[in-house]
Amino acid sequence: MIQRIWRGRAQLGGGPLWCPGQGEAGRLLFVDILRRALYVHDFASGTTRGWPLEEACCWLVPRADGDGFIAGLASRLVHLRLEEHGPRIVDDWVTPEEPAGNRFNDAAVDTLGRLWFGSMSENEQESGEPGQGALYRLDGAGLRRVDHGYGVANGPAVSPDGRTLYHSDTAAGIVYAYELAADGELTGRREHLRFHGAQGYPDGMTCDVEGGLWVAHWGGGRVSRFLPDGTLDETLLLPASRVTSCAFGGPELDQLYITTAADGRDQEALAGSLFRVAPGVRGLASPMFSA
Repeated sequence: MIQRIWRGRAQLGGGPLWCPGQGEAGRLLFVDILRRALYVHDFASGTTRGWPLEEACCWLVPRADGDGFIAGLASRLVHLRLEEHGPRIVDDWVTPEEPAGNRFNDAAVDTLGRLWFGSMSENEQESGEPGQGALYRLDGAGLRRVDHGYGVANGPAVSPDGRTLYHSDTAAGIVYAYELAADGELTGRREHLRFHGAQGYPDGMTCDVEGGLWVAHWGGGRVSRFLPDGTLDETLLLPASRVTSCAFGGPELDQLYITTAADGRDQEALAGSLFRVAPGVRGLASPMFSA
């Protein structure tokens, strides 16, 4: 059964990240991009706290040295610590050059600690000029732009064996799959999934331990699990149409957390809520950025 575990109303929820603790301790971090806010949901108590940010935050990934997170703000990547009284930006990390009107959007770390993140044009739908977004890799060798031509780059996810990178272009309705080599090179980009009609558009995604790919449907009101060959295996219907992302969490990594958006959905009472469900399969621990 799908539970609504946060009764807030995020305008553009996203970036769910599970941070484990001892025993029943642990917390889920997520953001509201449009409201420039960071939230922390405590697993044991069920409470959620939020703080404003100086700039919109799109995602966070944990650092391998234990010193907080790398956070993707709209315009740059920063080193961020979550302290007792809220988040604090320690320093800027890197600022990739992007076209005017672009921002960064969604990220994942692969099994070897490399960071993958994308960008998008905030005016893509209005301008009618898609294709300004890109896909980046950040590792010990530095920053590299590895692909381009995305309308809205979204949802990187890495297979359990670390050999496949999934990445979506939400504007085009396509999830791509790349072969990911041990040295971080991407080859063999192929169309893995294409969404149509009532399915909406592919947004954030994550993989489970069996290799299933869980994809949030923006405008489709659901999260779907696809087998490695692209076959639809399971669908979870949500009481909110703009589903933005999903991530496994809980002490046993057997809970799927789902973020949604209320922007443009004033008629939907539960839009923007945070949901949780036990899907019957476990997820993967979030790798740490180690460059």
